[in-house]
Amino acid sequence: MLRSNPPSVDFLILGAGWTSIFLIPQLNFAAITHAESTTTGRDGTIPFKFEPDSTSTTPFKRLPSAKTILITFPLTGTGQSQRITDLYRKIHGDENCWIQLGSTEIFNQCDDWNDDNSPYDSSNSRAIAEDELRNCVNGCVLNLAGLYGGNRVPRRWLPRIAKTKEDVKARKAVHFIHGEDVARAIVAVHKKYTPGKRWIIADLRVYDWWDLIQNWGGKVVDEEELETMKSAEYLKWVGELMVEEELKALPRTPEMLGRKLDSRQFWAFMEVWPHQGRMT
Repeated sequence: MLRSNPPSVDFLILGAGWTSIFLIPQLNFAAITHAESTTTGRDGTIPFKFEPDSTSTTPFKRLPSAKTILITFPLTGTGQSQRITDLYRKIHGDENCWIQLGSTEIFNQCDDWNDDNSPYDSSNSRAIAEDELRNCVNGCVLNLAGLYGGNRVPRRWLPRIAKTKEDVKARKAVHFIHGEDVARAIVAVHKKYTPGKRWIIADLRVYDWWDLIQNWGGKVVDEEELETMKSAEYLKWVGELMVEEELKALPRTPEMLGRKLDSRQFWAFMEVWPHQGRMT
């Protein structure tokens, strides 16, 4: 259970959801004092809901002052990042750093390798808000690859993302990051803040969707999936595609996988590295 919070902390999580499951133990281990908010105030958290159209500072009075504020929920479009930071700072001052969690999906302008300095879809509503945060308070954005760990089990996504052989054929590269390594990345930024920076956070691997689908296709995570998994012919589809594409073995080479993410810069700069091994 999350506990009540003091008036001043090192680290404030706005939106204590899936990420906090991994982050709170890391903060405790590093002796970083922290507080958490949720929209309902469940489990002893602070009740807080950001209303983009409201100019009231009242909800922000319930929050503690913090050295670093992490926003886990998406902000979109123009104005939201400016508003949430302005209202917080009216109550707690401007001696604070801001981290926003985002998605690597915006890195879609180059069908090859993308790193932190690559062009991204700046018209994306989340990217617009992230750039605003970077500009208005020198915020730091962590664009996360596919999240897994805990109740996030990627093989359970198969019935949703690959309903047909054509769906499988279209799948190329995919990237992941475990919740534990997301937490380690966040703690690293708290300790070594990078104002105005946008980082790609992935586990230093490129996964081939065909390889994953072939590996997962004959497996069932739990009984609830049994009937759904039986109805899909994943093993057959991947095998047929390998014959059709004259592919001798999996995984495919990186050159065959299209858009890929290079996350080395973040881990090297922070001098920490992912702890989780290859996702299987």
